[in-house]
Amino acid sequence: MIKVWDPVVRVLHWSLVALFVVAWQSPLRSDLVHEWSGYACLMIVTARVLWGMWGGPHARFSAFLRSPSATARYVRALAGGRAPRYAGHNPLGGWMIVALLATMAVVCVTGWMFTTDRFWGVAWVRTTHDLGTDILLGLIAVHIFGNAAMSILHRENLIAAMWHGRKRAGGI
Repeated sequence: MIKVWDPVVRVLHWSLVALFVVAWQSPLRSDLVHEWSGYACLMIVTARVLWGMWGGPHARFSAFLRSPSATARYVRALAGGRAPRYAGHNPLGGWMIVALLATMAVVCVTGWMFTTDRFWGVAWVRTTHDLGTDILLGLIAVHIFGNAAMSILHRENLIAAMWHGRKRAGGI
């Protein structure tokens, strides 16, 4: 086993999961809880982006973001049942991280905007916030499915790996 996900990545990941669930479930119960969990989500996204630029080897975006052509080759290999195993994120997983972080940022920023005098009641802000949340839920479902599929394909528990930080040695 090798150490892949450092403690910063793991704490940010699971904190974001928990806080998103709180924010998603709280609007009907408490606006204050919804707002503050949203602010915390935005702080975590910001921290993860910074860690993606200056963090550990597997945390850096430069380590897992592949070009469109490399990603397309990976998709073809995956469709053919011969996708290589990666120590860190595979090309689709890397782009999923970007999509999740960017969408979460849009949801958080539009949520904050809606609390300001300038944007209170502005329809496009509310629509963007709500649509962003729906897109985020879809991305989360795809992310979970992708992790489950790769766990089965490569015979390793990726959810557990994100918990304890270790994966089987080998891979790209």
